[in-house]
Amino acid sequence: MARVLVIDDDATVAQVVVAYLERAGVVAEHAADGPAALAAAAAHPPDAVVLDLMLPGIDGLEVCRRLRTARADLPVLMLTARGEEEDRVLGLQIGADDYVVKPFSPRELVLRVQSLLRRAGAAVGPAASASEAPAAPLPAGGSAPAQRAAEALHDGDLRLDPTAHRVVRSGTELQLTVREFELLRWFLTHPGQVHDREALMRGVWGWEHGDRSTVTVHVRRLREKVEADPSRPTRLVTVFGVGYRWDPTPSAPAPSAPGPSAPGPRGDA
Repeated sequence: MARVLVIDDDATVAQVVVAYLERAGVVAEHAADGPAALAAAAAHPPDAVVLDLMLPGIDGLEVCRRLRTARADLPVLMLTARGEEEDRVLGLQIGADDYVVKPFSPRELVLRVQSLLRRAGAAVGPAASASEAPAAPLPAGGSAPAQRAAEALHDGDLRLDPTAHRVVRSGTELQLTVREFELLRWFLTHPGQVHDREALMRGVWGWEHGDRSTVTVHVRRLREKVEADPSRPTRLVTVFGVGYRWDPTPSAPAPSAPGPSAPGPRGDA
């Protein structure tokens, strides 16, 4: 069963979050400050983290940074207060996959956590009643991640293996977050198509509404990992005023077959 570490110094909020997660079939552990959170993550590695940005001891941004350093693919959901947009964007840049703004709906938080766990391949226990934890919405025009084709996707020196949840570029494995992996898979399965941020939010995040800067930050982070020169992208390009497009790497031309050799000069009889 999936294990989630809830990091929040507000005992009431943490108690509600833990209760709802456990009701949804998830093992939840609580840490009340930064040092306790890092110790808990080291002792019992979680499958996902719910992280409040405002923490005593070590703040949430630093906790997120350290968790990411230890494990790049650990799903992290931030809890932020209204008006903390700058911190929220910074958290996304550091490596958080998702966020929920306080005050939040516990049901929505459970859905977001379940979505991250499923995308990461963690086992999620049976949900509670439909009124307590409704099924997560499927991406527009797609199916649940477990139902997608498992064939590896290729683009030039880039290879994405959905079964092993690995991405390799020029023989080196890339350390992608859950959202970065899903965003890359979306682009590789829709090459040459332009997607605005709302469409990406629906297709990759499964959100009908949300902060569009979330998409912007994740695209920027993904570029830093898949582009030779992120400042001059050739794969994940911006279509100004519209959105983003994945331009496939041109295939190397096949070597031409050698033509018939010219006859050499005849010797004297």
